[in-house]
Amino acid sequence: MSNKYDRVVTTTVWSPGPGCHGGCGAKLYIKDDKVVKVEGDESHPWSCGRACSRLLAMTQYMYHKDRILYPMKRVGARGEGKFERISWDEAYGTVEQKFNDIKERFGPEAVIFCQGTGRDIGGSISFLCYAFGSPNWCQLGLAGQSCYTPRLGAMSMVQGDPCVADCSQFFEKRFDDKRFELPKYIVVWGQNPGVGCPDAFMGTWVVDCMKRGTKIICIDPRWTYFASRAEHFLQIRPGTDGALALGMLNVIIENGWHDKEFVDKWCHGFDKLSERVKEYPLSKVSAITGIPENVIFEATKAYALNRPSSIHWGLPIDMCPEGTTAAQAIADLWCITGNLDVPGGNVIARPAFGLTQYPYDTHQMKAMYGDDIMDKINSKRCGAGEYKYLANFRGWAQPDVAVQQMIDGKPYPIKAAWIQTTNMLGGQAADLNKHYRALMNMDFNVVVDSFHNPTTMAIADLILPVATFAEKESWRAWYVPLQLIRPAVSVGECKSDWEINLELARRFNPKFKEKYPSFQSYVDERMKSSGHTYKELSEKHDGWIFPDPEDMKDCSVPYKRYERGALRPDGKPGFRTPTGKVELYTTMHEQFGIDPLPFYVEPPESELATPELFKKYPLVMVTGRRSPMFFHSEHRMIPWLRVCDPDPIVEVNPDLLKEKGICDGDWVWVENDRGRIRRKVKANYCMDKKCVSVPHGWWLPETDGPAPDFYKSWEINCNLLTPVDTQSSSGYGGGAYKTTLCRIRKIEAGEACVTPPDYPDAAGKDGI
Repeated sequence: MSNKYDRVVTTTVWSPGPGCHGGCGAKLYIKDDKVVKVEGDESHPWSCGRACSRLLAMTQYMYHKDRILYPMKRVGARGEGKFERISWDEAYGTVEQKFNDIKERFGPEAVIFCQGTGRDIGGSISFLCYAFGSPNWCQLGLAGQSCYTPRLGAMSMVQGDPCVADCSQFFEKRFDDKRFELPKYIVVWGQNPGVGCPDAFMGTWVVDCMKRGTKIICIDPRWTYFASRAEHFLQIRPGTDGALALGMLNVIIENGWHDKEFVDKWCHGFDKLSERVKEYPLSKVSAITGIPENVIFEATKAYALNRPSSIHWGLPIDMCPEGTTAAQAIADLWCITGNLDVPGGNVIARPAFGLTQYPYDTHQMKAMYGDDIMDKINSKRCGAGEYKYLANFRGWAQPDVAVQQMIDGKPYPIKAAWIQTTNMLGGQAADLNKHYRALMNMDFNVVVDSFHNPTTMAIADLILPVATFAEKESWRAWYVPLQLIRPAVSVGECKSDWEINLELARRFNPKFKEKYPSFQSYVDERMKSSGHTYKELSEKHDGWIFPDPEDMKDCSVPYKRYERGALRPDGKPGFRTPTGKVELYTTMHEQFGIDPLPFYVEPPESELATPELFKKYPLVMVTGRRSPMFFHSEHRMIPWLRVCDPDPIVEVNPDLLKEKGICDGDWVWVENDRGRIRRKVKANYCMDKKCVSVPHGWWLPETDGPAPDFYKSWEINCNLLTPVDTQSSSGYGGGAYKTTLCRIRKIEAGEACVTPPDYPDAAGKDGI
């Protein structure tokens, strides 16, 4: 090693910093106890030395002049931007006193624990939530809980477990492992994985497969990198993915292209599914989706007749009007074609060594908190009474129900919010004004974050500074391998999400003081069944380890676990479903009062569902397009990243711009009946003329933070235009982030932007 650096620390990336879902390896170069350079770790089996732009810019993130380094409390009215530094002891004591006072007066359910996406937050925030006694752990603002949960729910009901496209990631030797077989096709459905950050999946893996001969079928409203290299490109009308999946199922079954042996032995309800999909002939599906019949037919044939093939899908599936049933239909595709848990197909993805670190399904909830956890939380959990599906799958409170309850206090009041890893007023919150009103209605709001943003400025009473991945201890068992996040330096008084939450959990539940004297003691308990400890994994295995691929009893070792009895609790062959089979006709849906078979529903606003509204607003606003420079609403203040993606844009087909007399680079209004936002036009032939793409998460950290500016969030945030209460019948899915109708027009002189509503400051003018 060069004398230029004192040491190099290898670790796993799982935010804060890059912000993403992570899992890749990084090398941190240290000089004088400061990170001076960051690179990808070429020895890491997932990322193989690759590093995204956000990771490469870590030094600018960690040592940014505006980073929050100390606990701060509000000393003026909400929105005035007046905070003063306090000690951690005072910060912890304030949270403890305020939350316990609310618990005594209103019950623990009166505190809601809100998270965003990315980071290793699910384990730590749910641990704190349940240690306090609240049932309300929530992604507040995310209409319909429309991020991965609808897909997870559908997979749980159909096959008992989540699964992912197989790109050799389950083996340490990757493509050289003889058990792996290259997918003949990968269907890239509703995602541009090269610039996004899928859940526990690296987009570069798809490219790695393409280099080795895998062909692509791309389904997307936009022309993407993968569309340009696809053998079949299906340019779909936003929100109609469920209809397309049903049409593809019909084509496969009608032509006898399904895997008859697998269906006969391992599937339940095939005959009923066959009858249902007859309702979706190609002519009808083509009319709904806008995709020509022959294009659907040829793409379906290529997928069905070339085994193994896999499907890699994205967030738009969750945001379909019936997100769970759209995902159900797509899951049925890989099941009936025999592409489930086989090399090169869609592989069941159990966490490494069967460990539970992030409770992303009901089975993991019970493994972490006991078999009675669902009964304990459902009596008070927001939305559990309205939605049986939600009450029986995962631990989330329903966000659309929760935000309304924060406003009207029915059936019981919510008085405080713990907000961690989410800038909801600058990022995920649909109907921006409604969520602002709800948070202003709280008596006490705690925000845990790295930088000031619209949420901290508008509603925070107490701000806690969070450590980046380079400054913290953590661990990761989200599929394989089992990995550690190892600290290299410290910055200011920042603490990790786990360190903060574990300390507060000890205060709310004193038994944890003896049980978990340190974070490593907690990790060691969680990892006990793997036979590894934090220290041993760090020192002997360089921070990561794969399960023994020859251990056929290990549920995290692929393939065909349904044959060897590795999926069911009783050890019998089959799947973790009530029938023990793949449930094409889902018996759990039947119990929940939901159609057991997949079906299609038109988006709540569309040319077919609301033709009069469509005349007024003839464009579909598609939000959520990923930028490789940013993760959701993060990183707008990082110079290396912002210079590459400087402006809040709207992407518009040039032919449409010509019709409207608008030029590339002009500033325009994007508007509907809910309001209007200002955006800079970017001409892009990748867009269909009926759609505009409005990237989400935009706010301007270079502008004023205090009211009324709030970093211009009300001026440029696309969620001002996005509705809530469009959730699916399951309670999961249906957020209209990709199907909201709008129009664009030139900004006329003197026209003003929307400003934040003037809601009373529930906490008063004197700070906390």
